[in-house]
Amino acid sequence: MFSTHETIAGRTAVITGGSGVLCSEMARQLAAQKVNVAILNRTAEKGQGVADEINGSGGKAIAVAADVLDRVSLEKAKEQILEAYGRIDILINGAGGNHPDAITDIELHEEGATGKSFFELGEDGFSRVFASNFTGSFLASQVFGKELLKQESPVILNISSMSAYSPMTKVPAYSAAKAAINNFTMWMAVHFAEENLRVNAIAPGFFLTAQNKDLLTNADGSLTPRSGKIMASTPMKRFGKPADLVGTMLWLLDENYSGFVTGITVPVDGGFLAYSGV
Repeated sequence: MFSTHETIAGRTAVITGGSGVLCSEMARQLAAQKVNVAILNRTAEKGQGVADEINGSGGKAIAVAADVLDRVSLEKAKEQILEAYGRIDILINGAGGNHPDAITDIELHEEGATGKSFFELGEDGFSRVFASNFTGSFLASQVFGKELLKQESPVILNISSMSAYSPMTKVPAYSAAKAAINNFTMWMAVHFAEENLRVNAIAPGFFLTAQNKDLLTNADGSLTPRSGKIMASTPMKRFGKPADLVGTMLWLLDENYSGFVTGITVPVDGGFLAYSGV
């Protein structure tokens, strides 16, 4: 399905949150390009199934336990990866997501509206979601960045969101964190440009994942009213599929295709960002 990228064959990619719907597809496709893959999750068991699938298909993958908010666990993971593969060339910061404690029950502030409002969001829940999406990317970039700089064409690929550009209702912490990811992507790209470490991001549009399934689909599989709004604002009139991200990922990782590209966030969104609603 995807063209061969021989340039990245033999390199090692670290993928935080690697067992998720989107990042696991990235892991599988990188392994198909003969990239050695390290799948990081808070427990190694979460990524082991993906690693087993990759290894069973002739690729190379390991599942490693690491909490992106715990520098010590990231350092231990780094040593385990270096022991297995001897090098680290690519970092994909995919860990993050959302949590009910940082989500309001109502979309707009309205007098008399029922459910958890903005004023009832707890600081702990808000901080945890912001940290898992942004601070975790910062810490992983610090820990693995030193190894990346030892390679000739290293790359960091961050995962942003449409909510970075136009914040979605209900998810203020997630939206703020993803906006920070866009800015941090540009900052790192400038900081490391002369050392040839390229830093870019992908901003997925609306994809069905385990974390947003309850917000976007009903128990019977039909679309929720929120999904109806998404479809009305997405010119291609469908949700994204994990494979839709792979071409952009491969382009950004292969310097033969994007060697002069750094500091950008690429929307993969079915036209959502381009559409004004009119």
